[in-house]
Amino acid sequence: MFRTSVPVLMACALPLGAVAAESYEFDAAHSFAHFSVVHLGMSTIHGRFDRVSGKLTLDRSAKTGDLVVKVATASLNTGDPKQESGSLVSKANGPRSRDETLRSGDFFNVAEFPDATFKSTRFNFSGDSLESVDGTLTLLGATKPIKLTVTQFRCGPHPFNKKEMCGADAVAQFKRSDFGMKSGLTAISDEVKVTFDVEAYKQ
Repeated sequence: MFRTSVPVLMACALPLGAVAAESYEFDAAHSFAHFSVVHLGMSTIHGRFDRVSGKLTLDRSAKTGDLVVKVATASLNTGDPKQESGSLVSKANGPRSRDETLRSGDFFNVAEFPDATFKSTRFNFSGDSLESVDGTLTLLGATKPIKLTVTQFRCGPHPFNKKEMCGADAVAQFKRSDFGMKSGLTAISDEVKVTFDVEAYKQ
C-alpha cells in the first residue's frame, strides 16, 4: 500500500536542447517510495519502502523518455517493526506487528513477490515541462496501467560534487484490490496513494 511516488512538474531546470537521450541511475540513499492509506475511516497511516532502484532515460529535445522503478517490498517500514499490543492479528500465529502483517501473504507477500515494478509507456510534456508519466505497475504478479503525476522535476550539477543529476517527486493512486490485495478492506482503505521522491545521477 503505497502512498505509491513523478506530480505537476514545475519547470525543468535545464532547457530543452539538441542533446540526445541521457541516462540517469537512481541514488539509493536519496530515493524512496512513500505510501498512505486510511485506517478505520479515521486517520491516515503512512509508510515507506527503504530500498528503491531505477533508471531514467530522457530526451528533452524529442520530449520522450523511459523510466523503470523497482521497489523492494520487504523494505517496507511503517514504524511498527516489533510485536505490540493493538497490532494486526494473525489467526494462525498470534499477534504480529503491522510491518510483519503487511509483509505477509495477506498483503504484499514479499516471500513470493519481492519486487513491485513501474515501467513507463509514455512521457507527457506541457511545453518544456514534464507533467506526467504513463506506465504499468506490477504488484503481486498482476500488471495494471497507472499514471505518475509529476510535482517537481529539476536537473543540474550537484552543488558539491558537480556531477550531473536530476531530482523528481511524483504521485500516483490505485486500488490495491485491483492487484489482488483484498485483506482487511473493512479496516484499511482500498485506495492507496504512493509518492516517489528520487535523485538520479547521469551515467
